[in-house]
Amino acid sequence: MDGEPPAVARVLIDTPLPQLDHLFDYRIPEELRATVRPGVRVRVPLRMAGRIADAYVVETAATSEVPGELSPIEALVSEQRVLTPEVYALARAVADRAAGSASDVLRLAIPKRQVRVEKAWRDGKRPPEPDGPPAAVPVSGYPDDVASSAGDRVAADAVPGLVQAGDRWIGAWALTLAQLAVREVAAGRSAILALPDYRDQDQVQAALDAVADGAVVLRLDARQTNSERYQAFLSALEERPCIVIGNRSAVYAPVHRLGLLALWNDGDPLFAEPLAPYVHARDAALVRHQQSGCRLVLLSLSRSTAAQRLVELGWLRPVAPRVVRAPAVVLTPDDPGAPRIPQAAWRAASQALATGPVLLQVARPGSAALDAMRAGTPMAADAGRTAHDLARAFPGVPVRISDGERPIERVGDEPALIIATRGAEPLPDGGYRAVLLLDGQRMLMRESARVAEDCLRWWSAAASLAAPGAPVHLVGVGGPIATALATWRQSDFLSRELADRRQLRFPPAVRVATVTGPLRLVEPLLTEAEAAGATVVGSEHVEEGVRTVLRFDYAHGAAVAGVLRTGILRAATGRRPRSADARDRRPAPTLRVRMDDPDAL
Repeated sequence: MDGEPPAVARVLIDTPLPQLDHLFDYRIPEELRATVRPGVRVRVPLRMAGRIADAYVVETAATSEVPGELSPIEALVSEQRVLTPEVYALARAVADRAAGSASDVLRLAIPKRQVRVEKAWRDGKRPPEPDGPPAAVPVSGYPDDVASSAGDRVAADAVPGLVQAGDRWIGAWALTLAQLAVREVAAGRSAILALPDYRDQDQVQAALDAVADGAVVLRLDARQTNSERYQAFLSALEERPCIVIGNRSAVYAPVHRLGLLALWNDGDPLFAEPLAPYVHARDAALVRHQQSGCRLVLLSLSRSTAAQRLVELGWLRPVAPRVVRAPAVVLTPDDPGAPRIPQAAWRAASQALATGPVLLQVARPGSAALDAMRAGTPMAADAGRTAHDLARAFPGVPVRISDGERPIERVGDEPALIIATRGAEPLPDGGYRAVLLLDGQRMLMRESARVAEDCLRWWSAAASLAAPGAPVHLVGVGGPIATALATWRQSDFLSRELADRRQLRFPPAVRVATVTGPLRLVEPLLTEAEAAGATVVGSEHVEEGVRTVLRFDYAHGAAVAGVLRTGILRAATGRRPRSADARDRRPAPTLRVRMDDPDAL
């Protein structure tokens, strides 16, 4: 009869077991038919395990094609619909691309339920809504067509330098993102701004506070309490435009009418998800753009080679500011006999200290120099030479140290020497009066296939903190990478870097995957993967058995992922070899697959 509530629910079970990564049909009991709807949480029985499991209702139907009698849903956890069709489709697609499970992706997308928060939300105890939508604002410094058309895909070069937002200084890039987001909300659409860490999020928040009057702005990030995160998540589910800012998992935010999805600095390693199925935020963003038709913006001072590849394929449209006031970079080539701070750089720091702070970027945290300066103890001649010489040369000038363990977020405009490790540079009021990029050769010696790309990103970020006209000294580095920084043409170097990787068949010119597990499980899987288009690059013995690296073209990605997923299922459902010891209760050996493993080569 028409109008009757559906009798069948198709659910995705929240479990790490790969063999359960598909939809199951359950009968909806009569007493729950009015409340079980797509998107709600339920509890269902598992016949195979004899227990009850959490699940999400993905869809409902009048009947089921599954033969036999269906098991009934055990309980409705909550009437709150937390899984939207768009987020489920995204989770399913990125999981398939990564040979993983959709439920693992949904654990990143949907926070754990907070009963008290949900009850207060249902009772109407919510933060006040703005009176009206914000006024659209132009995107400062860019052509009018920057990511303006529906479905546009843009790799935008950020404006270097700092701007003032209210009573604080922020990166100009943060204002760009805020203005792009406000334009969407003014047109009745939502925006998601994904940022590597909380310091980046704070800058964008400050920019939005200045230009987004009337917009609903939500934070979804790892520093929030569980209650704060769940409340923001529930607010994002509301059917009205909003702006979400957060870390890598923000790309899964369940916003209404997504109009813009933007990532700042997509090459930052914090965008790489450390949990299975290890989906990079950029890859999830690319999939969501294709599914939703939203605008996609990758904004950076120095692109990732992955973004450069998409630009050269014509898939991303490159956009540059109308006018770029590049930092004044001075190159000091490598000289083994020269002091750590060459005379020209030393002189620039001395002169700059008369008017404001000076930044010295160093290679790594935890060095003897930094630790000794914090403790006020004598330092070894080599490790502590820079800090020791600076303290002697500039008596009375404060020396402050910022690193990953104890970062300083902001410094004023008074004279001070700021020694910071890469990525931990404080934001200076008005900009640094000089920037010295030290330890360049040491940074380039780091063992990584992406080391040059990373260094150019680190140096560009530090250089962009210089005040207008302030000198930036890159010490001990020459060649194309130094020229790219000095001319502020990072994309030229990245294009050359990408060409080298194509010749070597290294990512991102190709895709890679690692397969780890017992040899008897890995060997047959490799044969199947080769038939699907993959090439075995090499293997090494590890504690779990062997670790093998596969390489394949993007065109073969879906086929290879499918084969590897089948191997995971086969290993998970196969019988474990019998042990002579009846007390041996170790779990059956498993396969671990990681697509696009950043440490594969």
